[in-house]
Amino acid sequence: MTDTHWLFGDQLGPPFLEPGHDGPARDAPVVMIEARSVFRRRRFHRAKAHLVLSAMRHRAAELGDRVTYVRADTYGEALHKAVGNGRVTVHHPTSRAALGLLQSLHNVTVLPPRGFLVGPEEFAAWADEQRTLRMESFYRRVRRDHDFLMEGGEPAGGTWNLDHQNRRPPPRGARTLGAPAPYRPQEDAIDDEVRHDLDRWERDGDVSFVGRDGPRMFPADRREALASLQRFLDHRLAGFGAYEDAVLAADGTMSHSLLSASLNLGLLDPAECVEGAEAVWRAGGAPLNSVEGFVRQIAGWREYVWHLYWYFGEEYRTSNALRHTGALPRWWQELDADAVSARCLATALRQVRDTGWTHHIPRLMVLGSYALQHGWDPAAVTDWFHRSFVDGYDWVMLPNVVGMSQYADGGRMTTKPYTSGGAYIDRMSDFCGPCPYRPDRRVGEDACPFTAGYWAFLHRHRDRLGRNHRMAQPVRGLDRLRDLPALLEQEGGRGAGPP
Repeated sequence: MTDTHWLFGDQLGPPFLEPGHDGPARDAPVVMIEARSVFRRRRFHRAKAHLVLSAMRHRAAELGDRVTYVRADTYGEALHKAVGNGRVTVHHPTSRAALGLLQSLHNVTVLPPRGFLVGPEEFAAWADEQRTLRMESFYRRVRRDHDFLMEGGEPAGGTWNLDHQNRRPPPRGARTLGAPAPYRPQEDAIDDEVRHDLDRWERDGDVSFVGRDGPRMFPADRREALASLQRFLDHRLAGFGAYEDAVLAADGTMSHSLLSASLNLGLLDPAECVEGAEAVWRAGGAPLNSVEGFVRQIAGWREYVWHLYWYFGEEYRTSNALRHTGALPRWWQELDADAVSARCLATALRQVRDTGWTHHIPRLMVLGSYALQHGWDPAAVTDWFHRSFVDGYDWVMLPNVVGMSQYADGGRMTTKPYTSGGAYIDRMSDFCGPCPYRPDRRVGEDACPFTAGYWAFLHRHRDRLGRNHRMAQPVRGLDRLRDLPALLEQEGGRGAGPP
């Protein structure tokens, strides 16, 4: 009797049903489970709940009679209902909690993971040989091994890293980057059904969400995901690189790909994204700096984060090298952008509230930086990012937030804390002009919360950061601040209210 194959809600693309020695049996029956308890346990963004359920139900519709789609309270209850004591295969899940569940079930065989470029044993072998785990070294290895953007044994263009070409501030005076619009899907009857169900669950008091839902912005099936990828490659990739670290208040997407949600649902495979971008470059359709920047995000950073999640182990979750324990305030939890006067923070929160997405610089240098400066509990910050973003999963957010954003691992993943004063935000965005706060002011009613927060953060961790070669110079700058006592009094009395 053929084993049933279980598809998780982030395993929705063709690779997860491809047969082989490490895959399900050919034409194996499929089970998919929609467990209401997932939404009861945590308060997710409404748009994220909609996207995941819509994607699962679209996949079930594609599979037709081959799939048994079970809606139940818990995974265990649903699996027993679907297969009883029958044998089940499933590809390695993307969270430790899910893996623990699978390992507790006697009738489940866990197959190797799919949807990534590098196998876990290969990464572990590389990592075990390193004195420090840095993404750049890993990225170069991936490019060599997979022949991405290579010319013989050398990187295309003669250099591995074109970041120096990809850090331009936004064009002066521009409200938008002028990029062609990204792909936007059309909702259908399945989306109507999902929205009806979510409305009913909320009315019944069964679940609660944050943020707004609709219209759906991200692909929910393979056809839409491929159309989104093609739209980016044909019309937006060429303009991506130079301004990938820039931010414009009226242009939330700029030239970003918006493919992360599709990749993390399994609707796109990373190799097809990277190979597609390289083909555009080789055909003369995009400059190398744009293509290398995009390849770095997928073959470098995304792959690196996935493997660090497993390599560091479960104890990484409780990392808190800076001993930050502050609670996330209610206005932040509720995505109450209208309560915030600081224009950069209000804009980023508004984008998250309305779409469940904002690109990597607002995530890191606005949202994450504010949380770091104010000493919020990194576990709570990680959970917030996981719940609030449509592309957020445990494996995505744990290394990104604990390591990259909150420096809670003390430098295992990055060489310094990623935070700044208002000058960086002013240089890389158009936020500061109309803002009531001034980026060059540390003290007073018009003091920038990020500028004041930056110096207060450095002071609070002066001993530790002073020993970091990348932070020693800024820490020494504290000695030149004649208004430091007033700044510390101001920040000590700021409280948890919105800036």
